[in-house]
Amino acid sequence: MNITENKALIRRFIHEVWNESNTGNLEMFLHPDFTDHSLPAPLSADAAGLRQWVHINNASFESHTLITDAVAEEDKVIIKIKMTLLHTGEWRNIAPTGKTVSVVGYRQFRLSAGRIIEHWAMIDGNALEQALTGQEHGCKIAE
Repeated sequence: MNITENKALIRRFIHEVWNESNTGNLEMFLHPDFTDHSLPAPLSADAAGLRQWVHINNASFESHTLITDAVAEEDKVIIKIKMTLLHTGEWRNIAPTGKTVSVVGYRQFRLSAGRIIEHWAMIDGNALEQALTGQEHGCKIAE
C-alpha cells in the first residue's frame, strides 16, 4: 500500500471502530500479529484487548473522534485527533456528569500487509479529568 492508502485505512479504522463502535470487523483492520502499546493493564495488547478497551470507553462516553491532521511516511501513519465526549458512565471513579468535553491527542500506527500491526496513543486524560471535575493537575497537550 502507498501512503495515501495507508492514511485512508486509518481514517476508516477511526470511523468504523471508534466513531461507529463497530468492533465486529476489527480483524479486517488489524494484522494477526497486532500489538497495541497503549492499552492499560490488565488488558492484553492484542485485538481482544483493543475490543475490550473500545467497549470500556463506550460504557463511559458517547464519543466522536475527528482527525485534524494526518502524516504518513513509508509504513507509518500519525494522526492528531480531537475527541468530543459525552460523559454517560463512570470513568476514573467519576460518576456520570452529563458534560460534553473535548480533548486532543495523537495516535501512531505502523502497517504491514495492508493492516495495522502496531499502535501507540497519547490522549490527554488529564485534560479530560479536569474538564469533568474542575480539578487541574499534570501536563496538557495543546491544540
